[in-house]
Amino acid sequence: MRLLQLCKKFPYPLKDGESIAVMNLSRSLHDLGCEVSLLAMNTSKHFCDVSSVNGSFKHFKQAFYTELDNTLNVKDAFMNLFSSESYHISRFVCPDFTKQLIKMLKENTYDVIQLETLYMAPYVPIIRKYSKAMIAMRAHNVEHEIWSRVAQNTKPIFKKLYLKYLTNKLRKYEIKQLNSYDLMIAISQKDLDTFRKLGYQNKGLVTPIGLDSAAYKADNRSYKRDISLSFIGSLDWMPNLEGLKWFLDNVWDKLLAKYPNLKLHVAGRNTPATLINAKYKNVKVYGEVNDAKKFINGHSIMIVPLLSGSGMRAKILEGMALGKVVLTTQLGLEGINAEHKNQVLVADTADQFVEALDYCYRSNGSLSKLGKNAQKLVFSEYDNIATAESLMKEYKKFMKKESNINKKLAYAS
Repeated sequence: MRLLQLCKKFPYPLKDGESIAVMNLSRSLHDLGCEVSLLAMNTSKHFCDVSSVNGSFKHFKQAFYTELDNTLNVKDAFMNLFSSESYHISRFVCPDFTKQLIKMLKENTYDVIQLETLYMAPYVPIIRKYSKAMIAMRAHNVEHEIWSRVAQNTKPIFKKLYLKYLTNKLRKYEIKQLNSYDLMIAISQKDLDTFRKLGYQNKGLVTPIGLDSAAYKADNRSYKRDISLSFIGSLDWMPNLEGLKWFLDNVWDKLLAKYPNLKLHVAGRNTPATLINAKYKNVKVYGEVNDAKKFINGHSIMIVPLLSGSGMRAKILEGMALGKVVLTTQLGLEGINAEHKNQVLVADTADQFVEALDYCYRSNGSLSKLGKNAQKLVFSEYDNIATAESLMKEYKKFMKKESNINKKLAYAS
């Protein structure tokens, strides 16, 4: 089987959920005998020094990228008010990417072309023109849901109205594109159900994010030290920054009033200067860290206070795989089959976060058991090879069906 992955950003380094999801699946498909190639954008927002990749891309038959300046532009954002196009999507329409895609489609025959996120949908007509491959949309999120929740939680009225306007155009685009795909690969059942309600009629499959169990080694020494909290996530992704700021402004002082020695350690790619310069008591902001696993392992509790977003949070799976106690919202837990006080802790309000920390301080050493339960769940239900195998089966069914159709047509002619 020959598969081409199309990505809106170069999937390296593995420090954000999208990159982890892309690379883990591509490696697993390769290990299962699939010939995988990659075409990605190397954007200004998530620019990667490709020379630092080393041997991380050896599993790809071919790997190409084109550079794209997708910096938010005030003039373009304003002019988009007078356009029917989605500004979210138009920022990823790239002539160089189009040229390279056409070149690859002319020079190679692919069985499957896998679009990683909605932002690759503008290239469907080009794929249809130059290839007979199956087109699979791997929807990491229901994109317009993320922005709808962000707009809802935004306070400044003009920013709120503008975000609602952009979100409405994104929603229309997402719905319009739905049935242009042969297969919808949703990260969670909830997302697939949402796509169905919005009008998706073709084949659908739930394929959660998978992790390589062997790559995660728990360090339980953090449970022998005083309780400390960690937060790690890309802070140029609005839901992460929004959730962290909410936690710091609405929860942190309440926690310190009860536990004055409690500390929070914050790490994240593209940490804004406003957060670095903020003076929150007992909060240490690191910016981007070289070793995310080491950072997570250093603290007993990992907080993920998400208020908006959809899909699955890879960082939650990573925290669980490292045997940490993950404290998140119901929204953060979407797509992950974990239970409150069994494998994770769940809180949606400031008072509930305080209650969760009360539970941790009363645990009398049982927090490590919660972490072990979390690790066991991830290794049993979110293994990357298992998720890739289910996807391969679906691809093979499609290929067999297409082969039978071609045989019938050949016989009829």
